[in-house]
Amino acid sequence: MSTRTDPGPKTGPRPLAVIGLGVISRFYLAAIEADPAFRLAAVCDLNEAALRDATVPAYRDHRAMLAAHPELAGVVVTVPDDAHAALCRDLLAAGLPVCVEKPLATRLAEARALTALAAERGTVLFTAFHRRYNAPVLALPAAPADNPVRRVRVRYFERIEEYVGRDRWYLDPARCGGGCVADNGPNAFDLVRLLLGEAELTVTRVRIDRDARGLDRQAVIELATAGPTPSRARVELDWSYPGELKDVEVTLADGTVHRADLLAGHPGFKESLWHEYRGILAAFGAALDDPAAHRDGGLAALELVHAAYRLDGEQATHIAIRIPQEAR
Repeated sequence: MSTRTDPGPKTGPRPLAVIGLGVISRFYLAAIEADPAFRLAAVCDLNEAALRDATVPAYRDHRAMLAAHPELAGVVVTVPDDAHAALCRDLLAAGLPVCVEKPLATRLAEARALTALAAERGTVLFTAFHRRYNAPVLALPAAPADNPVRRVRVRYFERIEEYVGRDRWYLDPARCGGGCVADNGPNAFDLVRLLLGEAELTVTRVRIDRDARGLDRQAVIELATAGPTPSRARVELDWSYPGELKDVEVTLADGTVHRADLLAGHPGFKESLWHEYRGILAAFGAALDDPAAHRDGGLAALELVHAAYRLDGEQATHIAIRIPQEAR
């Protein structure tokens, strides 16, 4: 596989490839088609049936695709979560900028290795957090310096079975990295980081409810920033909600409250994603224009996911030990 360290001058629409043609790919494909700064050059998927209607060169092996398309300016990765690490590693090693669906990886060690590899190669690694580009979120008024944000609440409710379609891997903890905390958690945590000025966060309390298979379906995670007057956040996740509810509430130091309904103006199921993914693509383009200015949040969000699971496990261990002692 050839190594590319410079996609070359921007002389026209940037050629992109999309790897993975599951439920999320349609939003990327529509965004690429709508953005004159990009053009779709190739697609790739292990499933031959998914490639049947492709209007550009289609491949089942990403290495064959890269060999056939040295002109690529970047690659969008939207494959099952457990495949992110190996695929992104190949792309970054080849010198290609990567826009990857959240989570960056399912394991922290893999996410750290990808972040280090991107830095070493001077290549853009862009984790796609689509809620950052939601119109009602962007319309929230900025908090003045003398009246900072003191509390954020993010609610992220949906019925996961209505969302995944044929992509049943979402319901496999080994492939998804967990359940609602692993899947919806990164978007929610990234919103908290955005609204708190990219502050470093610590998970302080967690409650996770699992179904009979051990899949986390509901969770409440509380977080806080450091310092004598910490800002606090509460993330509420639900994979069993009848419908869809996504909103944020921001409370300032003086008690002023601002709210944003992420679905406002987009009544159809997942309808808000169309404009959010256009925002992702524009932001990816900005990162390609100025790689040194890009600060990826993929690792930070995954650290919070793992911190939530770790704290939940510590609580479960504590309870399991304490109850028999009290029963004596």
